[in-house]
Amino acid sequence: MSSGTITHSLADDTIPRKDVVFLLDGSDGTRNTFPAMRDFVQRVVEQFNIEANRDRVSVVQYSRDAEVNFYLNTYATKGEILNTVRGLRHRGGRPLNTGAALQYVMDSVFTASSGSRKQEGVPQILILLSGGRSSDNIDTPASALKESGILIFGIGTRNSSREVQRIANDPTYAQPINDFSDLPSVQQQFISSLNNVLVQVKPMTPTVAAERRMARRDVVFLLDGSDGTRSSFPAMRDFVERMVERLNVSEKRDHVSVVQYSRDPEAHFYLNTYSRKEDVLDTLRGLRHKGGRPLNTGAALQYVRDNVFTASSGSRLVEGVPQLLILLSGGKSFDNVDTPASSLKELGVLIFAIGSRSSDSGELQKISNEPSYALSVSDFADLPSVQQQLFTNINTVFVEGTSITTTTIAEGRRQGRDVVFLLDGSDATRNGFPAMKEFVQRMVEKLEVAENRDHVSVVQYSRDTEAHFYLNTYKTKEEILDSVRGLRHKGGRPLYTGAALQYVIENVFTASSGSRRLEGVPQILVLLSGGRSIDSVEAAASSLKELGILTFGIGSRGSDSRELQRISYDPNYALSLSDFSELPNVQEQLLASVQAVSMPITPTSPTLTADDDIPRKDVVFLLDGSDGTRNTFPAMRDFVQRVVEQFNIEANRDRVSVVQYSRDAEVNFYLNTYATKGEILNTVRGLRHRGGRPLNTGAALQYVMDSVFTASSGSRKQEGVPQILILLSGGRSSDNIDTPASALKESGILIFGIGTRNSSREVQRIANDPTYAQPINDFSDLPSVQQQFISSLNNVLVQVKPMIPTVAGKTDYHTSLENSTLSPPYKACRRHEEVYVS
Repeated sequence: MSSGTITHSLADDTIPRKDVVFLLDGSDGTRNTFPAMRDFVQRVVEQFNIEANRDRVSVVQYSRDAEVNFYLNTYATKGEILNTVRGLRHRGGRPLNTGAALQYVMDSVFTASSGSRKQEGVPQILILLSGGRSSDNIDTPASALKESGILIFGIGTRNSSREVQRIANDPTYAQPINDFSDLPSVQQQFISSLNNVLVQVKPMTPTVAAERRMARRDVVFLLDGSDGTRSSFPAMRDFVERMVERLNVSEKRDHVSVVQYSRDPEAHFYLNTYSRKEDVLDTLRGLRHKGGRPLNTGAALQYVRDNVFTASSGSRLVEGVPQLLILLSGGKSFDNVDTPASSLKELGVLIFAIGSRSSDSGELQKISNEPSYALSVSDFADLPSVQQQLFTNINTVFVEGTSITTTTIAEGRRQGRDVVFLLDGSDATRNGFPAMKEFVQRMVEKLEVAENRDHVSVVQYSRDTEAHFYLNTYKTKEEILDSVRGLRHKGGRPLYTGAALQYVIENVFTASSGSRRLEGVPQILVLLSGGRSIDSVEAAASSLKELGILTFGIGSRGSDSRELQRISYDPNYALSLSDFSELPNVQEQLLASVQAVSMPITPTSPTLTADDDIPRKDVVFLLDGSDGTRNTFPAMRDFVQRVVEQFNIEANRDRVSVVQYSRDAEVNFYLNTYATKGEILNTVRGLRHRGGRPLNTGAALQYVMDSVFTASSGSRKQEGVPQILILLSGGRSSDNIDTPASALKESGILIFGIGTRNSSREVQRIANDPTYAQPINDFSDLPSVQQQFISSLNNVLVQVKPMIPTVAGKTDYHTSLENSTLSPPYKACRRHEEVYVS
């Protein structure tokens, strides 16, 4: 007893707390010696300190497959554990699959939900008692256990001792015996070896071994929820749970999203929905099979690219965080997968795919980044057999937080960066301006300015904002440096930082000013501000983030540090100085951050909230081209360009048409004329004023209804896509407007309008609601209301849920927006809820 007491004391006071799992060979070969194995477990548990919640114990028995007798969190007292161990019955069965059993304890026992405290840094111990040679592979799961930081000890008989040595972390952690009836003779030696190791163990930090080497990851699971996977969906769900168990889900580490698809996709939760593993697992357990057919894998891939791997949905792509997509597909896709798969790869997303016997293995290999990243099982019930291989593949690719794929993309096809410097030129920075100018020069010196690499713009602001040169003004570093050297302090007050941020959104980060955002080129804004803004910065700062623009803020003692943190893409991107003469002190830090941004940004369109939060849309601009608008037509044309800049044309989400009218109406192009934003903008720039009189707005409204909002002209109304009419009218109509306006509204078309002093009341009558009409004095005032107009449009569209017409040509009017004047075919849905066709 005294020796037992000494050992007990050693275990309790000089070694850390621990989670111990006993894995017992319960196959036919151990039937006679099982009582000895059971007694051994009892005597070892006697040495542990259970009551103080220091030590936890689990017992698992295995033969052909594994079965847990109790988990690490099943019992809280030593008495309960010992009583259960005394009552253990031999399991029986064959063959002996030790490899599968090792995988089982990793996936199902060494997990937080089963009581493992690995994430708290508590040492994880596996004690294996094996009496025979395994029928399956032991090396892969044993390596995985070791890589995840689990210490493996073992006792093997004459039939298994060499294999147990291979499984253990070190051959000295494996104890050979002739037969399990010899266990009492080695018990003390085994416990001493265990304690000698544990005395040297420092409690592990919450991320262990392989997980400690891992950087942050954004992981999206895309699950085939079609009719063909109904019976195997529980296995798919369990697989995702086991994978998530092995991720380090937290605010600063791994983020997870799950999407299910069949005919169309549905996001169960986004990358920024949950920040705790428990919340992710709770939601996973409640997943229900979606059902439906056919299987549109291509559309689902495009969906995750456009709606999940985006900043507003939590993707940290612009911060350089590796992006992973894990696809489980049980059949051949009905649609084309090549284009969306290529698009994801170009974005830097690493795609792994797993298919069943019904899948097209060639298709999965095409989707995956490499053919070796496509795995096959005969049935999804066999997913546990490939889980470790998948996890190993993932870990092999991401070493020290670097994605092989993304780094090669960054080096091989990076198109540089678009960098905009926004300088406070107010009266308060007169003395500090030379230091600001020198700082910009030094930064530019470090950039790689060239046609296909880095582009630079400089903007100065105080009461108003002025661009010194745009992103496409200069193509050489020398020209930029010459221009920066010649910069003069602007002066003026007060300081309108919010307006300046909005200015760079609308006038600098645009295709016409040289921004390559839609080509996936990273967009960077460096703000130097010496004071607190007189206007609000919130809306513009949010817009910059939603656009994927990476904003760094640098302030002096006169700045509001919290304001700079709110403006910056991340609070850590805001730097503070006592004076701008100290800028050289932070230059290297900022430069390193800027140069680290080599990942292409998701080409979400520049809609302020429209890209990810509102549905696709068909938009028709109806422009007053009568004699009365001859002088202001260029302003109308520019307005259309700026609004179209905000749309997402390329992904076939948004379509645009332009119609001009006076006495009669004439279409410039239809909704299905152009498929790219470039084509639309080129055509809009070339629009010529039509002229003519009188102004027949009523006839023009009837024209767009009969000839433009039609399927043959590209309208997708029958698919439930919202239909938008934007009317710019500069005078009172000569004909009746009420009848055609009512007809448009009844057919489900949302009408927005901008009217001048001569037409504003009439435009209010035409619009769906007076608040959808924007009054101005003259069309030359359009720039001043553009942002307000777009915000109003987006606020309405965020609430829109398209409804399929119940009868051909007629819409379902029974679900109107409560407390709103939206026309009947639309109903409200929560912000960030998936917008889908009912």
